Amino acid sequence: MIEILQLLLYGTLLGSIIALGAVGVTLTFGILGFANFAHGDLMAFGAYVCFLLYTQLAMPFWLGLVAAVPATILLAVVVDRVLYRRFRASRPIISLISSFGAALIVRSAIQIIWGPGTHLYSSKLVMAQRFEGIRYKPDQLLIIAATLVVVIALHLFLQRTRVGKAMRAMADNATLARLSGIDTERVILWTWVIGGGLAALAGVFLAMDTRLQPEMGWFLLLACFAAAILGGIGKPMGAIAGGYIIGIMMELSTLVLPAEYSPVVPFAIMVLLLLVRPTGLFAGRST
Repeated sequence: MIEILQLLLYGTLLGSIIALGAVGVTLTFGILGFANFAHGDLMAFGAYVCFLLYTQLAMPFWLGLVAAVPATILLAVVVDRVLYRRFRASRPIISLISSFGAALIVRSAIQIIWGPGTHLYSSKLVMAQRFEGIRYKPDQLLIIAATLVVVIALHLFLQRTRVGKAMRAMADNATLARLSGIDTERVILWTWVIGGGLAALAGVFLAMDTRLQPEMGWFLLLACFAAAILGGIGKPMGAIAGGYIIGIMMELSTLVLPAEYSPVVPFAIMVLLLLVRPTGLFAGRST
């Protein structure tokens, strides 16, 4: 039982990170109609901005975290204006291919600036604490708590604000939203603002829990897509729920499979769901 509870804690931690990354994926797909494969590298970019300020420039960690959010948002908006905006009238496959190019550019820039090796936010060894036999670190509890606060804030934004309602309308039916007079360019801008900001948080939290490397976001991208599909494309709350399900299932899979096989779990869940219920658990758009 202790082992299962331990894995549930780790799964909730991983699910928190995946959930934050999956929101940007599902909003981009639901509103803009293409899979943004550069989203994982936006996560890595945010993590490295925090690394620059906190570790290399010796500034407070909270300042690095706060600065990573607008920096990643700015990068996401610039990529949209310079690249994706040109292909909005084209077939979705064109935007998808261009996102591969954007991912390679961002990842290569990270490797040029910070090198291809791995880094840590801090070299200090933090000992795990115990509660009723369950091991945990304060940073892990901080990540889970911060994610819950962000999720609640996002829910209130989408439900209570005019922009949030417009975003949900476009995600449900973009054509009908345009005919209703919704300012689609404004909604698209907010899509990148929310997606980029949450990607930065996910990247920083992932680096806090593991370590920094240029491919860190790319390795987690499949889990983010699986969470978005599981929750229903265009459903931010569904993507968050899917993120927690994916994270917990990945950790629980180590009870019967070697730990090296856990990254395969999101792919297996995604394939199974597409075969059984392609609209996702929360009845999003069919993929």
